[in-house]
Amino acid sequence: MIHIEGVRWTYAGATTPSLDDLTLDVQRGETVVLCGPSGSGKSSALRLMNGLVPHFHEGRLDGSVHLDGRAVADLSLDQLGRLTGTVLQHPRRQFFTGRSETELAFAMENFGEPPEQIRERVAAGIDEHGLTGFAGRRLQDLSGGQQQQVACAAAATHRPPVLLFDEPTSNLSAAAIERFTATLARLRADRATVVIAEHRLHFLRGLADRVVVLRDGAVHRQWSGEQFSTLDDDALRAEGLRSSVPPPRPKPLRAQGLGPSIDHDTTSMTASGTGVTLHAVSCAFHGRRVLDIETAYLAAGVVTAITGPNGAGKSTLARILTGLQRHQGEILLDGRRFTRSQRQRAGSIVMQDVQRQLFTDTVEAELRLGASRDAGQEQRLQALLRDLDLDPVRDRHPLSLSGGQQQRLVVAAARLSGRRIVVFDEPSSGVDRRHLHSITRVMRDLAGEGAVVILITHDSELLTHTADQELRLRPISP
Repeated sequence: MIHIEGVRWTYAGATTPSLDDLTLDVQRGETVVLCGPSGSGKSSALRLMNGLVPHFHEGRLDGSVHLDGRAVADLSLDQLGRLTGTVLQHPRRQFFTGRSETELAFAMENFGEPPEQIRERVAAGIDEHGLTGFAGRRLQDLSGGQQQQVACAAAATHRPPVLLFDEPTSNLSAAAIERFTATLARLRADRATVVIAEHRLHFLRGLADRVVVLRDGAVHRQWSGEQFSTLDDDALRAEGLRSSVPPPRPKPLRAQGLGPSIDHDTTSMTASGTGVTLHAVSCAFHGRRVLDIETAYLAAGVVTAITGPNGAGKSTLARILTGLQRHQGEILLDGRRFTRSQRQRAGSIVMQDVQRQLFTDTVEAELRLGASRDAGQEQRLQALLRDLDLDPVRDRHPLSLSGGQQQRLVVAAARLSGRRIVVFDEPSSGVDRRHLHSITRVMRDLAGEGAVVILITHDSELLTHTADQELRLRPISP
């Protein structure tokens, strides 16, 4: 179904190829997982398969790419759209409409499908992907994980023979991953051709027909699904891959909190020491409550994990803590009133979509842009470049980096900011095993220096390594 032979691809303006002699065949009905270090070419390989390379991205392409027996370079965008459905790393970039129902219908409407068939498939897609609760809501008001669920449904609803997923679970809760796994099982049973670029591998056991490791833009090694299931953790670690076994749910200490949004059975709260205290903090979008906290205490000097299902208000709380979101209620820092403008100056955030936070023309300039002037900062900057594997790309434009490299760049910038409050919102998206530990060290160092460090994640591996305490949120009734 997909045939890639001897492909060398270099993005316009880049000095080194992202893909270098890539040869890969994917059979009709096969489910293939692409994994490997950040920057190894996984996303670029998917762009070859759906025609974004060379139809959208500019650069030099050598070699051949065929989809269903036809050269991708010769296919029109309409033909490619009928043959493939794609979920990007950051799905908000691929939305064309304002609501989930119209997004699922969009491709079929453009293909001129009969209205009754469109309605039937949209209804089926909403049911199969668990989107019933999103009806009537604007896509921009959904959480990152909920947007990811909509994108997965929109990619599959017009029933293309090839489905391509780029980090599809990076923002998903455990329950949403279970639904996505069920979707993959259905697609596999229907003999769809599925290619998934992922770092988190545990949910793919028993679903993958083949696991392919990319390195430096080419196939480094591959296993059948059966062979992969027999690999122990030492073998995966040797390849830089994350565990294929679901990690145990960590049980950090509970952070103090009360209110409708708090999923704790805490009955009393006493804030002591330095840190952030919230009193009667609530937020609503278009009349719909998304967050309601009676009181909570986020201590300085520790890493507090904010957890909970998609749509529980975690990212909303992150924006409130850093002064980016209006709200009701009062916030204190070290017992003193902490205004929204003060929080904007004292807070730093690593967003889910870090491309929103890249402003300069080189990696090194990006790090220096918001760095504090503390003593020892230059030494810290050079150490971060080495530890996060950014030194080889220090002169590259940030937008030319892979998703994982961009993620590490913004994490490094947050480390250098010198802010009292530092929030990491799903920082392990696009991050391999080695750099998961590097990011953990960044958060631990910040906490050791007395910052209020907030980690928002569904990644149990990251929680296990990083979190000292947990504030678990739950969705609230409108």
